[in-house]
Amino acid sequence: MSGNEWLIIGMIGGFLGLMVIGIPVAISLAVSGFVAGYLGFGPMLFNLMPARLYGVVTNYTLMAVPLFVFMGVMLEKSRVAENMLETIGKAMGGVNGGMGLAIILVGVLMGASTGIVGATVVTVGLLTLPSLLRRGYAPSVACGTICASGTLGQIIPPSLVLILLSDIVGESVGTLFAAAFVPGLVLALIYVAYLLILGKIKPEWMPAIPAEERAEVTGKQLAKDLLRDVCPPLFLVVAVLGSIVGGIAAPTEAASMGALGALAIALAFKRLNWTLVKEALHGTLTISAMVFFILLCAQPFSLAFRGLGGDQMVHHMFEMLPGGELGALLFLMALLFVLGFFLEWIEISYIALPMFLPVFMNYGTDMVWLSILVAMNLQMSFLTPPFGWALFFLKGVAPPGVTTRDIYVGALPFVLLQFAAVVVLFQFPSLVTWLPEAIGW
Repeated sequence: MSGNEWLIIGMIGGFLGLMVIGIPVAISLAVSGFVAGYLGFGPMLFNLMPARLYGVVTNYTLMAVPLFVFMGVMLEKSRVAENMLETIGKAMGGVNGGMGLAIILVGVLMGASTGIVGATVVTVGLLTLPSLLRRGYAPSVACGTICASGTLGQIIPPSLVLILLSDIVGESVGTLFAAAFVPGLVLALIYVAYLLILGKIKPEWMPAIPAEERAEVTGKQLAKDLLRDVCPPLFLVVAVLGSIVGGIAAPTEAASMGALGALAIALAFKRLNWTLVKEALHGTLTISAMVFFILLCAQPFSLAFRGLGGDQMVHHMFEMLPGGELGALLFLMALLFVLGFFLEWIEISYIALPMFLPVFMNYGTDMVWLSILVAMNLQMSFLTPPFGWALFFLKGVAPPGVTTRDIYVGALPFVLLQFAAVVVLFQFPSLVTWLPEAIGW
C-alpha cells in the first residue's frame, strides 16, 4: 500500500476515533480531513476549499431544506398533527391494533408533511404512548409502532434524505420524490399488514377501544372531524408534491409554498401568533444549521479523500469482490446497514456514499434505483440499537414505566420489516422506476 492509502485509512480511523471520544461529528469530519490532507499535500490541497464551501451555501436545491423544515415544524407546533392523530385514532379504534394502525397512517401523513423524524416521534409518543399503555397495549409493541411510524418521513417525500441524496448522486429532487412515493407506501402497507396479523395472533397485546367509548362519537361527528383535521394537511401535501411531480414548480418553489400553506393552516385553526412563529423559526434554524454545518465540515474530508486517491482505492477494493455489480450492491447495502448502528444518516450519506458512487457509475447502475435503496437502508439507522435516534427520541418522552429494553425489543420487528422492504425493492426495481418513467423523467 502507498503512503496516501495509509493516510486515507488513518483519516477514516481518526474520524471514528474522534467520534468515539465524544467530539461532535462535524468537527471530527473537518479535523480528520484537514490533518490528512495537510500531511499528504500541504496547504495547496485546500486552495479549492472556498469554492466548495461557496457551492454548498449557494446550492439552489438545498434551499428547499429550511423551507420544508419550517413547514413541518409549523404543523407540529400548531398542534395540527395532534388533532389529526386523535381523529384517525377514533376512526380506527374498533379494530384490534386499531390505534397502532392509526399511528402508522398518521406517520405517513406527518412524514409527507414534515419529514422530520424527531418531531414525529416526540409528538406521537407524547400523545399516544400513555394512552396505549392504559388501554392494555404491550409496551414493546406500542414503542416499536411509534418509532417506526416516525421514520416513515425519511422515505416518503418530501424528505430531507432524498433532497441531500439528489445533490450527491446528481439526480433531480423531483425524480427522487417520484421514485420514493411507491416504495414509501409499500413500506407503510407492510407495517399495516404486520399489525393486523399481530392483532389477530395476539389480541391481548393490542386490544380494541371498548364499544361504549366508541359510541360516544357519532358517525356524523367523526366525518366532520376527519374533514376538519385530516383534509387540510392532506391537501397541503398533495399540492406540494403534486406541483413537484407534475413539473409545475421546482422543489425549492414548492417548499416555499408549503411553508406558506403551513402558516395558512395554523391561521385557519386560529393558532397563529407571534409565539408560535418564534418557536417555529427557532426549530427551523436549529435543524437547518445542524444539517448545513455537517455539509460544510464534510467538504475538507471529501476533498482530502479524493485528493489522496481514495476513489481509486475504493475502486480496487470493489474489484476484489466476487459477483460484479450484484456483489458490489450487496456489499454497499451491508456496509450502510452496519454503519447505521453507529452513525447518523447525514454522515453516512456524505462520507460513505460518495466513496462508492464512481464504482456504480462505471457499472451503469440506475442511480435513481440505487438512491431509493440507500434511502430505505438509511431509514433503518433510526431504529437500530444502540444509537437509533428514533429510539432516543421516544425514550426522552416515554413514561417512567417504559424501559429502554421495551423500546429496543419493540423496534427490532420493524427493522426486519424494513429489511424485507429493501429486499422487495432489490428484486423489483420497477417499484422505484415506474412512476418517474410514467411522467417522463
